[in-house]
Amino acid sequence: MKSSQKIALVTGAGGGLGRALSEELVAAGVRVVGFGWREKGLLETAEKIGDMFSYFVVDISDADAVQGAFKQMDEQNLQPDILINNAAIYERGDFLTTPPKTWMRAIDINFGGIVFCTYEALQRMMPNSRGRIINVASFADLGMLSGSTAYSVSKGVSKLFTSALKADLGDRYPNILVNDWVPGALNTKMGIPEGIEPALAAKWGAALALMENPVTNYSIFFQQQEQLPARSLKGRVRDLVLLNPQRAPVTLAK
Repeated sequence: MKSSQKIALVTGAGGGLGRALSEELVAAGVRVVGFGWREKGLLETAEKIGDMFSYFVVDISDADAVQGAFKQMDEQNLQPDILINNAAIYERGDFLTTPPKTWMRAIDINFGGIVFCTYEALQRMMPNSRGRIINVASFADLGMLSGSTAYSVSKGVSKLFTSALKADLGDRYPNILVNDWVPGALNTKMGIPEGIEPALAAKWGAALALMENPVTNYSIFFQQQEQLPARSLKGRVRDLVLLNPQRAPVTLAK
């Protein structure tokens, strides 16, 4: 399928990385639908990008709201070929002093939003047995920082969800490609001032979204580089004996 025939859904498109991804995909000829909870930000994205971008104001932590937005997309013939689960919040606070409802809000958005949007997107992808899903991930679960437990837990369980999708979909729908993508620390409101510019990260993310290489299915990408799973000593010895070297990791276009 040509880029000009594809439709991408980007969550959290009202600013930051989501806006940059939307802009990069439109530049590649992809029609983009943005989800977000602030209409002001989505409108700013639409004004910047133009007619190839449309949006819906959606609370992705609400399953009914997500389902309703997808039904509206159906009515407008906007079934997504690509889903980028980008939306997230970063609730900072000590677990001992943060109200549980506040803590769980990050779980509901960062993880629940991925589940709800992925479920609805898959209902549209399965009839054609093809599609592209990218979960914007983090290594926060591997190096947890004090006061960031909600974010770290939500990102960790989201990666487990990607693995679960492989168990449920991998054999039956090999052409529905799913990846975790870790763009790194970004220079956004949720990131750090010295972080990577969203426009640069968006080039990597858009390249991954448009790549249809089945060999990378369910692998993790860090920035523009595929991260192959570590091989045990036994596995490496077996590869040497069988003359079956591990393939080189895939690198995205810069």
